[in-house]
Amino acid sequence: MVNVIILVCAYLLGSIPSGLWIGKIFYKTDIREHGSGNLGGTNSFRVLGKKPGLAVTLIDILKGTAATLLPLISFFADTSIHPLILGAVAVVGHMFPIFAGFRGGKAVATSGGVVLGYAWPLFIILIIGFFISLKLTKIVSLSSMIVSVVALIYSIIYVFITGDYALLILIAILASFIFYRHRANLKRIKDGTEPKVKWL
Repeated sequence: MVNVIILVCAYLLGSIPSGLWIGKIFYKTDIREHGSGNLGGTNSFRVLGKKPGLAVTLIDILKGTAATLLPLISFFADTSIHPLILGAVAVVGHMFPIFAGFRGGKAVATSGGVVLGYAWPLFIILIIGFFISLKLTKIVSLSSMIVSVVALIYSIIYVFITGDYALLILIAILASFIFYRHRANLKRIKDGTEPKVKWL
């Protein structure tokens, strides 16, 4: 029973549509009707501005972290579910949130939050890599996909050092999610029509 409850909690955490709620409550705006129509941080920056965009991104990151750390709560101490599975469930919740008609984000920030909760040194590497890539390309979607590849390479090396296959499997799954959710962006990048950031 504990395993069922913790899985539900992980999904519900991931389902918190921060972009939708912040947009509607503070700006009377449904960001799904503007920009890319996505509920993630990038569209929140684009539609609502820097401060709300940052807030949405941070909340989306912390959703993944919180789900991964659920076993630390005494009620869930007896769970047999690996923390990374909980993180993956939260990512699914972010992409298909029950609180937003199953129309969610593209999994980047919440995936990062899962990594933060499980392997924080990798999270730091990915943050640095993301901003270096963003500085060079000015394209958020491309930078997101690049760091997912970096994470995969790191996790392969990590396996040889620690034997932790769970992280490799999780990163492979999350990278697949990220590339799949960005397939329209890939086409725009190829066509040269993908929007570029102007603030970096």
